Amino acid sequence: MPSPLPFLAADSLDVSYIVHSHLRWDFVWQRPQQIMSRLALRGHVLFVEEPVYLDDIPAPRLDVTLPLPKVHRAVPLLPGTLRGQYDASIAVIRELVRKQVAADGPLGGAFDRPVQWFYTPMPAPAMIGAFNERGIVYDCMDELSKFRFAPTELVDRERYLVANADVVFTGGYKLWQAKSRHHSNVHFFGCGVDVDHFARARSEDLPLAPELQSLGRKVMGYFGVIDERIDYDLLRKLADENSDAELVMVGPVVKVDPAELPQGPNIRWLGQRQYSELPSYVKGFDVCLMPFALNEATEYINPTKTLEYMAAGKPIVSTAVADVVHHFTPVVTVADNADDFVTATAVAIEAPDVAMIARGIEQARANSWESIVARMERIVREGVRAHAERAAATTRDRDGRAARRDDRARRADRALATATDETGD
Repeated sequence: MPSPLPFLAADSLDVSYIVHSHLRWDFVWQRPQQIMSRLALRGHVLFVEEPVYLDDIPAPRLDVTLPLPKVHRAVPLLPGTLRGQYDASIAVIRELVRKQVAADGPLGGAFDRPVQWFYTPMPAPAMIGAFNERGIVYDCMDELSKFRFAPTELVDRERYLVANADVVFTGGYKLWQAKSRHHSNVHFFGCGVDVDHFARARSEDLPLAPELQSLGRKVMGYFGVIDERIDYDLLRKLADENSDAELVMVGPVVKVDPAELPQGPNIRWLGQRQYSELPSYVKGFDVCLMPFALNEATEYINPTKTLEYMAAGKPIVSTAVADVVHHFTPVVTVADNADDFVTATAVAIEAPDVAMIARGIEQARANSWESIVARMERIVREGVRAHAERAAATTRDRDGRAARRDDRARRADRALATATDETGD
């Protein structure tokens, strides 16, 4: 039975979440998966992805699976006739989700008065208010409007989402500065780390990834998404000037033509690997790289991999990404130009700074995803409580105005009746 006072229910830990994400659950395991897998320890999560359009289905449907206990992954499968019609598509998805969580639906009872949690602003106008939600959270992990192929409507829809959100989280400090100008309840939570998972890379018992076992040379390594945020000219120079080392890139190639990736005898593009496999790769890295281009797409990023590299006990070299400079120096060596990056990488390979590596391990321990999610939960509960109190105040004001209108009408009726009696009409 739901509580008659929503903010009382919010004080419990059993809160459900409907999540709208531009990233797929089975993509690179990062912020949404880290947070939602932990929130699902105490309440159900419905993770709604962007649609997949198929030309051979007669009617739209949700493909709902259970990748983790209480994490319900919902992939909307829509007829190809809706391709290119985002607003029509999102309206269909809204109704599919409504049927899924209705009292008589497959997830009936699990999502009574959920919190709606947005990673993308695009569906916000259609979804806000559609599920009798107890609160709205915007977890802004990137400045998506700066990414390649971003929809032109994204800026206006983000403005709408921010105006309606009870809580705004940001994944970067610079993002926090930007969003705080538009909302009074913005909180910066940068990347966290699953410390135990990546600490496995420091264990002698963990075998190296198969592709690294027979290299016989030092390895300059990266794992993560490979897209427009990577400086490919820098990679080419790094490989050319360190011909006695291997440049190993682990991750999916997105929004970039694979044919345009730099090639060379010591460059290896290994593609996407499962999150569970990453420690066996980073174990074989002699230096971990963050070779980001300094462009619009990287202006606000706070790379999740930074603390993961630290937990693995590796030296790290990065370009001068603002949030890396602000939060992770001197553990991370920041290079201001390509020549400095090449030099810093060579130094890290030949003479890793043991003191900085130890400091990085401690920094990772202090920033576990468990501690971050616990703090986020407290803020969400406070935001939900404030949401309920505002709604109650609005109801009281509305009821008070209605009562005053009724009272004025009664007084007018009495005055009219008195005047009628006195005149005899």
